[in-house]
Amino acid sequence: MGVLILALILALVIGGCVCVVWTSRGTAPRWARMVAAVTRGLGELLTVLMKSNKGSSRSSNSSDD
Repeated sequence: MGVLILALILALVIGGCVCVVWTSRGTAPRWARMVAAVTRGLGELLTVLMKSNKGSSRSSNSSDD
């Protein structure tokens, strides 16, 4: 069951990346542009969350000294 879920997530990520590339070429239909926007938004959100997670772990380590 876990493998099936991971395969589904991988397929969604690959599909989102394909839509981003397709949109960058300028020939994508509206639905692909919407999928690309969601994919880019989720990527930005993950980037921000990962940066804030690194910062919080650093600050907690520095307070332990």
